[in-house]
Amino acid sequence: MLKILTKLMTLLSFLIMVATMMVCFNMETILIEWEIMNTGTTQISLPIIIDPHGMIFLSTVSIITSSVLQFSKFYMKEEKFQDRFIILVMLFVVSMMFMIIFPHAMTLLMGWDGLGITSFVLVIYYQTPKSLGAGLITALTNRVGDVMLLISIAYLLNQGQWLIINIWSDPFYKWLISLITIAAMTKSAQVPFSSWLPAAMAAPTPVSALVHSSTLVTAGVFLLFRFYPLLKSWTMFNKMLMMTATITMLMAGASAMAECDMKKIIALSTLSQLGVMMFTISLNQPNIAFFHLITHALFKALLFICAGFMINSHHHSQDLRTMGNMVTQMPMISSSLVIANMALCGAPFLAGFYSKDSIIELFMISNKNMMIIIMFASATILTTAYSTRFSLYVILSPTQSPSSQYTSESPQEFMAASALTSGAILGGSCINWIMIPQMELPLTPLCKLLPIFMMISGIMMGLITIYYQKKMPSFSINMNALMWFLTPTSTHSFQPMLMWMPLWQLKITDQGWNESPQLLFINNSSLSLSILTSQNNSITTMASSMFLMMITIMMLI
Repeated sequence: MLKILTKLMTLLSFLIMVATMMVCFNMETILIEWEIMNTGTTQISLPIIIDPHGMIFLSTVSIITSSVLQFSKFYMKEEKFQDRFIILVMLFVVSMMFMIIFPHAMTLLMGWDGLGITSFVLVIYYQTPKSLGAGLITALTNRVGDVMLLISIAYLLNQGQWLIINIWSDPFYKWLISLITIAAMTKSAQVPFSSWLPAAMAAPTPVSALVHSSTLVTAGVFLLFRFYPLLKSWTMFNKMLMMTATITMLMAGASAMAECDMKKIIALSTLSQLGVMMFTISLNQPNIAFFHLITHALFKALLFICAGFMINSHHHSQDLRTMGNMVTQMPMISSSLVIANMALCGAPFLAGFYSKDSIIELFMISNKNMMIIIMFASATILTTAYSTRFSLYVILSPTQSPSSQYTSESPQEFMAASALTSGAILGGSCINWIMIPQMELPLTPLCKLLPIFMMISGIMMGLITIYYQKKMPSFSINMNALMWFLTPTSTHSFQPMLMWMPLWQLKITDQGWNESPQLLFINNSSLSLSILTSQNNSITTMASSMFLMMITIMMLI
């Protein structure tokens, strides 16, 4: 079944790519509306939108899915229930496609909820206590976004239609914008909803490659992109989104510097880049944010696939400190890993360079305060720093673990990474030529070279961190490893509240009225004693109650 689906998905991705080229060259948007039912007074229809942005995103999702299915043939070859895993992955992809091509609020909700449900099932796929806890926090966090989206859809009834491309402003549009923004923040794991993203690494690596590249976490950014004509009408939207995105970028970069789990480092880099996309939207540049979303999807899926091959060669150990000398064991996979990391850093003429360079230049000509400038520059430098640390540990450091096994690369294995490697090299330039207008910004040569200076500073910081990491304060390491204490705050702080009701029910029922006649006698005795006390002080109690009631009524009047 896996081989057949892989071939079908490869063929489908090719056909979608051809259709995307036709739509992009004509630069036209096609809206198809299929009338399902018409009762005379009520019309139920299903609209489908075919536009350049949606088709580019759809082709990116299909290419990444075909590569992930190819990778799954090797990573999940010993899995007992392989067909069940593939069906769940395809449901996950179909839910994302629902979000892309249907501009209707109800079908958007189907794709949104489909992503949440299938992500929960895939995160708990290994059925261990750790994966169950990770799936629970993933599901609960995404439920917050689901509630916000449901309220937004109910509010859209006020406008008499559910087409998201025809929404207009009204006196209560600020509430609608706030609800949509919170829903997007939960799905894209912005502060304070960030703790579920690294926890979702309990899922199999092929799932992580999909979740953190082009499906689940990008759904929030794509939601803001679709609703942007409405969102830009409120000036406070840009300010709030910029603050949360900047804090998310900085927190994710600092946490990645203290992390030693390969998959969690890549997950935190995804969190940082999601902050970059949200930050770009707050600069009133949704097209550049979408451009970065596509380029990031290509090299991030490649990064996960390369990491998956290396984890598989180390008996599924994800500890970065046990890796090393992979360039001699897996030269092609190691080369793809370095290319993906360089694209993440924004190295010249790779996929990430075109989008990140445009974002930095647009930020420099914008009128922002000094604190935002310092935080954004620090987050950009940290991206290069943890990418340098990651590459040096895996590629050039000596082998530290006796559990590693020497594995030779086969052409079939590299086929899973070859298409994404080409995308990480050429994807940015191709999309830049097709859909991004050429901008001539009034910048000095020094400002034009600022992204290169940031990348060099990040490389130096990564080298310094490798040699002096043991001398760093333990409080700083613990704070960054816990995502600025966001992880315990998001989980442990709610435990007393969640446990209070079951404990109360246990005390009243199992340990109370239903336990034994003796406890029934004790409960009745305490109740009788309280009634007797109230009767003895009845006059005083009634007078006090009457006085308090009169004071309350007078205050209300």
